[in-house]
Amino acid sequence: MREFKELSRKGNEEWFSELCFCILTANSTARRGMKIQRELGSEGFLTLPLEELRHKLRAAGHRFSNIRAHFIVEARRFRNIKNIIERFTDVRQARGWLVENVRGVGYKESSHFLRNVGFDDVAILDRHVLSVLHEYELIDEVPRSLTRRRYLEIEEKLVRLAEKLGLTLGELDLYLWYLKTGEVLK
Repeated sequence: MREFKELSRKGNEEWFSELCFCILTANSTARRGMKIQRELGSEGFLTLPLEELRHKLRAAGHRFSNIRAHFIVEARRFRNIKNIIERFTDVRQARGWLVENVRGVGYKESSHFLRNVGFDDVAILDRHVLSVLHEYELIDEVPRSLTRRRYLEIEEKLVRLAEKLGLTLGELDLYLWYLKTGEVLK
């Protein structure tokens, strides 16, 4: 969690790179997103022409290189993402703004981005976390997809559990992910 807090003190370029990482991890893996992020750096995300970006994503093995390249290029209009997010007084409002304005970013990706830049009061409900919640009977089934309403319902269950355990939502979420994967990645 300390690493995420450190990123919160970085600038717009680093935050934009993190947003691109989260765009890349949708229906992919954190490892692949991290590899691409290391290879391209924030400069690559900000400046590579669409075709070159698409080619680099494809060469790195990303399954959805075409659409992700488009999403990243479109997101460049929010290259000042840190300034935008810091205007919000409530992290959930910031998350809602991301979902509404950044193509390719849903509740999971926006929560992932916000956690990675230092906000610890949103949950990243990926398949690993949902699987653990199902195993411990906190949810009846692992949903194939999550509507806004269902995402927020499940997140609220985690809020209550985190309060009981004396953890932040971000800490609990990361721990549940660790339980399922045996590793801690961003």
